[in-house]
Amino acid sequence: MSTPPKSFHVKSFGCQMNVYDGERMAELMTAQGMTVATDAAEADLVVLNTCHIRERATEKVYSDIGRLRREDGSRPMIAVAGCVAQAEGAEIARRAKVDVVVGPQAYHNLPSLVAEAGSGQLAIDTDMPPESKFGALAPRRRSGPTAFLTVQEGCDKFCTYCVVPYTRGAEVSRPWAALMDEARALVDAGAREITLLGQNVNAWTGEDEAGRTQGLDGLIRALDRLPGLARIRYTTSHPNDMTQGLIDAHGDVEKLMPYLHLPVQSGSDRVLKAMNRSHTRDGYLRLLDRVRAVRPDIALSGDFIVGFPGETDAEFADTLRLVDAVGYAQAFSFKYSPRPGTPAADYAGPVPADVMDDRLQQLQAALLRDQQAFNAAAVGRATQVLIERRGKLPGQMLGKSPWLQSVHLITDARIGDLVEVDLVAAGPVSLSGRERVAAAA
Repeated sequence: MSTPPKSFHVKSFGCQMNVYDGERMAELMTAQGMTVATDAAEADLVVLNTCHIRERATEKVYSDIGRLRREDGSRPMIAVAGCVAQAEGAEIARRAKVDVVVGPQAYHNLPSLVAEAGSGQLAIDTDMPPESKFGALAPRRRSGPTAFLTVQEGCDKFCTYCVVPYTRGAEVSRPWAALMDEARALVDAGAREITLLGQNVNAWTGEDEAGRTQGLDGLIRALDRLPGLARIRYTTSHPNDMTQGLIDAHGDVEKLMPYLHLPVQSGSDRVLKAMNRSHTRDGYLRLLDRVRAVRPDIALSGDFIVGFPGETDAEFADTLRLVDAVGYAQAFSFKYSPRPGTPAADYAGPVPADVMDDRLQQLQAALLRDQQAFNAAAVGRATQVLIERRGKLPGQMLGKSPWLQSVHLITDARIGDLVEVDLVAAGPVSLSGRERVAAAA
């Protein structure tokens, strides 16, 4: 393609960090004078921002690339970004007709890579340089009512099933000043809620403006003082990095929402050890008790893997008993998926596919039961809902409760408003609310 692309479309898969990265890549392209195309079929440049966590992720990339070919045989410029690009970039370039391959630590170079590809050359950058990419990104100038802010990247935990240490690199914390500046810019651009992101977000550490070492709790307390910011969240956390300071922040900081995503993965100590999770079942439950002691109404969320190599029926039953003990408000559950290059991919004792299917169905039924019970228990509460978008019905708006529940209500409020609401009914995945009418003076 000799003509520089005038429009672009970014399609992101996977975690919230990929969503954040997709937003930053879009900002880079906009800064080059390109316009956003809502449909990939209309774009001159399509960026596939990939996720490598699940099985067949690479094959999905090839499928997406194939669908970009138009009826007349033409295609847009194609950039494959993200963790699949990092892990298998050379193979992608060999097997598919793409123009750019860029890893998650190099996407700040996307404009120059697009320019290089425009001359007909395949442009690849999967380096993981020690310097931060974030300094090369432009300040945030636009935001919706909710915004993501990546504070930490990479992982040093090396869970035996996970590719993140190999695709995102070692744990790196962004500097305090850069984070505070970006948070202020997001609030100035309209964000009422900021979610702090990291592969192990609660491993974040840095020095504040006075040179004092701070953990994530210190950063949260500083953000709490930002005028205009109403809500703070963070994800994803590791149990080993859940400090007492961070636990205390859940009781002390009003803007920190009562929601904690803390993956456990299994209820069996033997499986946890095989996963290299470095926490135990009882240690995890005691940690949750400490959190609930300072914030009794907290909504708990987790991640689970069923069918890890060697998992027995009894060990899976341990996971179900842990779910019963916790009562999760939300959770994510998956069948084990061997990832090339990870230690667990070579473990003996694969669990048959039909057994994994049955276990996942049992687990998801238990998780849905508890999610419905949590939502039902919220009926009758008076709370605030942050309006995020319009609903399907006339006058209907959708937003989130402090516990990250979706709430729909009829209101004249605008996107970005915090509305006082009575929660009046609960469905499987959302609640109905009624706006509270202020009492006459």
